[in-house]
Amino acid sequence: MFSSIDDVIERFAENRYIASRRIATVIYLASSLQKPILVEGPAGVGKTDLAKVLAAALGEEMIRLQCYEGLDEGKALYEWEYAKQLLYTQILKDKIGEVLTGTKGLAQAVDRIASEDEVFFSERFVLPRPLMKAITSEKQIVLLIDEIDKADAEFEAFLLELLSDFQVTVPEIGTFKAKQIPLVILTSNNAREMSDALKRRCLHLYIDFPTREQELAIIRLKAPEAAEKLADEVVNVVQSLRKLDLKKTPGISETLDWVKALTLLNVQSLDNALVDETLDTIVKYEGDVRKAQEELKEYLRKVRTRRGGADASGSGSGGGADKDLLN
Repeated sequence: MFSSIDDVIERFAENRYIASRRIATVIYLASSLQKPILVEGPAGVGKTDLAKVLAAALGEEMIRLQCYEGLDEGKALYEWEYAKQLLYTQILKDKIGEVLTGTKGLAQAVDRIASEDEVFFSERFVLPRPLMKAITSEKQIVLLIDEIDKADAEFEAFLLELLSDFQVTVPEIGTFKAKQIPLVILTSNNAREMSDALKRRCLHLYIDFPTREQELAIIRLKAPEAAEKLADEVVNVVQSLRKLDLKKTPGISETLDWVKALTLLNVQSLDNALVDETLDTIVKYEGDVRKAQEELKEYLRKVRTRRGGADASGSGSGGGADKDLLN
């Protein structure tokens, strides 16, 4: 476990994740209080990575349940292997005669068969899914329930018992109680509102798009090979794109993809023909691409105007002159 909030920040940094003090505080409290965390925010801001880095920082296994519409208990908790049970029954058919040897009457025979129930109803016929694996793990694990907002409200209601008591019931066998309470992180892109009952059982954390300074720091950490000027210009453009009415707003993951793509193509500045050809890396819909192209043209026009004015005045452009052009 973590010894302090600063310990969270340091261990996350070792795993190349910049955790703000607010994020680190929630992580520390959740691990100490053994409470789930509901992480909400737009897509691409690092919600899923938070669970991965938490597992890495603690040296624990991460089990992931990807939610989707129509997800039910059978796919999330366990499946009963009826075919395997039937096969066992066929194999042991010849042995039933031996079990019944010496019995007198139907009642005694039934009782003798019933005493062998554990052969036909046991854990060997349970095919565990992510939630069951998390409950029955001998070691503490990190359980990621990803995009819970995509699952139906009925599945959300099913999770309430699990998150409250950390136990599940298999009708054929009985109740399984967690051997080690897992650290649970639920993520939501706000496709629908989560119920008050679910929120009541969790600590809440909202992760928004990073500020300009935070995004630059992330690029330096995740893509150190990128030129400083290129990183600065990319962040300026991305920050401006997030102010537009796009179908899919670019997240930090798209920013990193764009920077890495431009660096791979040896682009040193956005004033390059290759830049326009790589916009699909950061925006995913044709309408958004056109808006991004216009925004990029406007940005480059302002850069050239600013540089021209600076050259005319003899003052030079300055290292951070471009960063306010989109304000």
